[in-house]
Amino acid sequence: MAEKKPNILVIMVDQLAPQFLAAYGHPLVKTPNLDRLAEAGVVFDAAYCNAPLCAPSRYVMMTGRLPSRIGAWDNAAPLSSEVPTFAHYLAALGYRTCLTGKMHFCGPDQLHGFEQRLTTDVYPADFTWTPQWDEPAKVLDWFHTMEVVRKAGPCLRSTYLDFDDEVTFTAKRYLFDLARGGDERPFCLVASLIHPHDPYINRPEYWDLYRDDEIDPPAVAPGNVEDDPHSRRLRAAMGMDDPPPSEAEVRAARHGYYASVSYLDARIGELLAALEETGFAEDTLVLFTADHGDMLGERGLWFKMCWFEHSARVPLVAHWPSAFPARRVAKAVSLVDVLPSLVELASDGAGGAYATPLEGRSLVPHLSGSGGHDEAVGEYFGEGTAFPLFMIRRGRFKYVAAQGDPPQLYNLAEDPRELTNLAASERRRDAVALFAEEAERRWDVAALKEAVLESQRQRLFVAPVLRAQGTSWDYQPPGTAAESYIRNTMPIGELERRARFPAV
Repeated sequence: MAEKKPNILVIMVDQLAPQFLAAYGHPLVKTPNLDRLAEAGVVFDAAYCNAPLCAPSRYVMMTGRLPSRIGAWDNAAPLSSEVPTFAHYLAALGYRTCLTGKMHFCGPDQLHGFEQRLTTDVYPADFTWTPQWDEPAKVLDWFHTMEVVRKAGPCLRSTYLDFDDEVTFTAKRYLFDLARGGDERPFCLVASLIHPHDPYINRPEYWDLYRDDEIDPPAVAPGNVEDDPHSRRLRAAMGMDDPPPSEAEVRAARHGYYASVSYLDARIGELLAALEETGFAEDTLVLFTADHGDMLGERGLWFKMCWFEHSARVPLVAHWPSAFPARRVAKAVSLVDVLPSLVELASDGAGGAYATPLEGRSLVPHLSGSGGHDEAVGEYFGEGTAFPLFMIRRGRFKYVAAQGDPPQLYNLAEDPRELTNLAASERRRDAVALFAEEAERRWDVAALKEAVLESQRQRLFVAPVLRAQGTSWDYQPPGTAAESYIRNTMPIGELERRARFPAV
């Protein structure tokens, strides 16, 4: 490992299943910039989110804690300001920390340790998107719907295009501002894009990278595998069978997703080019990942919110060739491991004196090829259910449990598409019993359900009051026009000289 503290660039995207990247074996999707990053980086082939939903997954990545330990129940749960994030730890280690783009922080704290934030968030910071486990059959107006599948297609502009264009521009300008400035601190910049999150639309130049007739169908068609109870609940809540999308609609939605992946790859290329142009590339660890995946029609399911591989797995690439040679890691890891990894790298390998226990474990042994753990643990408390769902991935097996549902056990080495549930197999009876005993030790289901319900009831009461009062926690980026571009703060020639890069 290099002796100098690295700069850190975390590039996070939204709802990207690794199965749809060339670096993970997809034959069609075009991602030349991510391909180059992966070729020279450490690629994790079994990286998971710890909650297959945006905000909880991001809270886990930021804090190194599992959802149940920090109340990261759903997409409207607040992250407490007292919980340290990797931004806090890195700032304490002398880093300049900055966030641009989405992090889905809910509640009044919109920084959580970041010294600067360059954009607002793409999603609201209030309590409106709170599930209602008291009424599990109720379909709320903010739920995903199949309209985004049925109306996939090319477009010229969208909210998400506007957002990601802004995120990319502000991140690039931040890097050049650092290069032109005199701050000698190492930096941690998180650039978080919303693509390829649905709706499945994008600009014609990305749509036209793919022919409609070459779009591959889902590998597991609906009806080819028996539904589990949670899949049936998701189908009902999101209207996935009301009626099911046609073959042409499925193909168009996947086409739009692939176009969005290529669009975000181009934005990532801009960020990597800015690293090169500013001279930061050699001393910068680039960590690329996503908050969760997308079922994208596999098993007839869409979006996320379940523990099947397309929903639960995430891409994870660590690129710092001067410290870690390119390699692939087969062991199971997860986003909860990001915080201890960044802290160890930022503290010259010494690790951190943490203010709270962590469930995450450092990925540095994996990066250096010296060992590392082989386990990912997940918890889901969001919409589409009325009780918690749990996942344990260890070695070749993945175990999924939920109160009242039959357990699920898959041998991913032999059955990567999860076609055969081994939980009822006599041959695997001992393995199922061991996983069940572990789940019972790990999770007090009754207490967790009561904690979720209490949080939901509080937020559902407070949310309309806050709206009626006009209270908003949505982040407003600071800006001072009097200090922007050309102003009379100093002679114009001096202003122009200081803004020029490279300096003359």
